[in-house]
Amino acid sequence: MKIQILSATLYVCAMAFLPSNVPKVLQSRSFSKVASSFQSSLQMSAHTFETKVFTKTPIELSGTKEEIVKGGRDLFPLLGKAFEGIDRIGVIGWGSQAPAQAQNIRDSIKEAGLSIPVTIGLREGSPSFELARKVGFTEENGTLGEMYKVIADSDLVIVLISDAGLAKGYKRIFDAMKPGSTLGLSHGFLVGHLDSIGESFPKNINVVAVCPKGMGPSVRRLYEQGKTVNGSGINASFAIHQDIDGKATDIALGWSIALGSPFSFLTTLTDEYRSDIYGERGILLGAVHAIVEVLMRRYIRQGMAPEEAFEQSCESITGPITKKISHDGILALYNDFTEAQKKEFMTAYSASYLPSKEILQEIYDEVASGNEIRSVVMHGDRLKEFPIGKIDGTFTWQIGEKVRSVRNEETTPLNAFTAGVYVAMMMAQIDVLQKAGHSYTEIVNESVIEAVDSLCPYMHFKGVAFMVDNCSITARLGSRKWAPRFDYILEQLAFTAVDNGVSVNSKLIEEFLDNPVHDAIRVCGELRPPVDISCTAPSTVKEFSTA
Repeated sequence: MKIQILSATLYVCAMAFLPSNVPKVLQSRSFSKVASSFQSSLQMSAHTFETKVFTKTPIELSGTKEEIVKGGRDLFPLLGKAFEGIDRIGVIGWGSQAPAQAQNIRDSIKEAGLSIPVTIGLREGSPSFELARKVGFTEENGTLGEMYKVIADSDLVIVLISDAGLAKGYKRIFDAMKPGSTLGLSHGFLVGHLDSIGESFPKNINVVAVCPKGMGPSVRRLYEQGKTVNGSGINASFAIHQDIDGKATDIALGWSIALGSPFSFLTTLTDEYRSDIYGERGILLGAVHAIVEVLMRRYIRQGMAPEEAFEQSCESITGPITKKISHDGILALYNDFTEAQKKEFMTAYSASYLPSKEILQEIYDEVASGNEIRSVVMHGDRLKEFPIGKIDGTFTWQIGEKVRSVRNEETTPLNAFTAGVYVAMMMAQIDVLQKAGHSYTEIVNESVIEAVDSLCPYMHFKGVAFMVDNCSITARLGSRKWAPRFDYILEQLAFTAVDNGVSVNSKLIEEFLDNPVHDAIRVCGELRPPVDISCTAPSTVKEFSTA
């Protein structure tokens, strides 16, 4: 709480001495919004937190100092202390994240020798009851029940239902929680929604977040695959929004350790939802959808057969391009090209960067303003009348099915032009987040690691269309809304410039090569577990379940 008081005090002092020529847009902001923004900035500038249970590791990323907690199965014995006072953990929902998180926490608690039950809470009549029973959550052993009863009985309530559902049902969830319990979220969406309608969380509970930087199936698969190497999984951010008893930080860190997070880094709920919702509309999902569509059309016009065009666009991105970035970083991808390939890369990068950034900046502004959150909530009201359709029946993705059926990984091409477009989009997304003041751990995880270590492996295995058609409702809506905008602007501005022989913008290339994020990627890469996700290995998690 001290930092909140300090931030407000500094804000008042700053406002008292503002010169009269400060832009009117700043003067016109409400005190509360500016104070909130200032407080968030101050908290993130420190990148520090206190824990009584776990060991903090200081890291330096491109000249900024942050603190993280490294994970590992050797830390499971500390879960008892982190979860002190918690007699039951309730996991609410059964969508993408809930099956993975519930099973990981249950397994970690068992390995730690604890007897804290993990109980699934579902709405009455949900078809997911049967899915939960198949992996050992049952009414008979007290680990499966009606959601509001589970909420009332739990000391840590991890709510993993859809964003739109949470926006509709949060009041009843708050009412069901017992005083002194902890509300756990894996997305900051709810705080954005509450801010937009002038409401807040109850004052008698802790509010924390642990947000894995990957979809649920990857959280489970990497946990299972990492059992022989002291743990492997997906990094997670954590946020402490409200701490009423001094235990919130260690509860959040215990939760993250139990999930198998290789490292956990600090954020705020506001920064989390802004970077997350923005990212999935960008390089994580929406932009990839667009890049594949527009490049495939371009390559076909240049004389390629549809199958080859798909290989040179989609297969190149989800295969060798992202695999190289995953292991060695973005800069290594460029440095390994021949001189001729570098020229092709630079041509594509130079033409694509600013058009991509234009749309990405618009997306970030829409998310930060609350407009994108309101859009998701409103669509939730229309969902029964207008269910979300699928894209997998269109020409591009039907060709993709044929290509994957005869794929030879050893001959999958690494197309330098495709890489230039993809990396331009990724770097533009990174630069927008840098400008907005996000930490390097958040930037690298949201824009690079989640893309290349979680989502693209699944896209390579099942297809981009499968991901667009089966991810969270919030992400699906975002991809459908923004992918056409990326598609059009690349077609109309980027590729027109290439075809008209516009010179490479050497300043953009220099900024790319010298961007400080490359050092941050290097440091985060050194923390990367030695396990690549296997989408075909045996697993107790279904790739996508009904919500």
